[in-house]
Amino acid sequence: MKKALFPGSFDPITKAHVDILKRSMPLFDKVYVGIGVNSTKQSLLSVDKRLEMISAVFEGEDKLEMVTYEGLTVNFCKKIGALYMIRGIRTVSDFEYEKAIAQMNHALIPEIESIFILSKPGYSSISSTIVRDILRYGGDVSQFVPPAAIPFLRV
Repeated sequence: MKKALFPGSFDPITKAHVDILKRSMPLFDKVYVGIGVNSTKQSLLSVDKRLEMISAVFEGEDKLEMVTYEGLTVNFCKKIGALYMIRGIRTVSDFEYEKAIAQMNHALIPEIESIFILSKPGYSSISSTIVRDILRYGGDVSQFVPPAAIPFLRV
C-alpha cells in the first residue's frame, strides 16, 4: 500500500491545500493529512478545530485520514509507514525552502521521498498566514477557503 503524508499547520485550510490534496490522491492508496503541532507558534484555531474543519472539507473521502503529530515530520512519516511526503510549491522561494528541508529529511531517512506539486497559478498567492491576517481584521475570506471551512472560521 502506497502511503503519503501531506503535512502542514492548516490554520486554516485553504483552497490551495485542497487543490494539492485532490491532485495527489490518485497517486497513493492512502494520504494522511498531518497537522503539525508547534507549541511555540501562535495559532488562530485549536488543533481539534483544525481536525474538525479538515474532516468537514473532505467528508466521505476514504483515502484520507486526518492526524496530528509533534516532532520531526520525517520521523512521523516513518511511524505511520508513509514513504512519501507531499509538499505544495507556490513560489520560487517555497521551492528553495522545501528543497533544503527535503534534502535534510533524505539525509535523516533516505527511504522517504518528498513529492513536490506545483500550485495552480490561481492559488499561488493564497497562504494560511494571509488568510489569518484577513480574518483578524474582519475581512471576507470566502474566496480563499473551501465552503465547508467557513463555519469554523467564525471566531
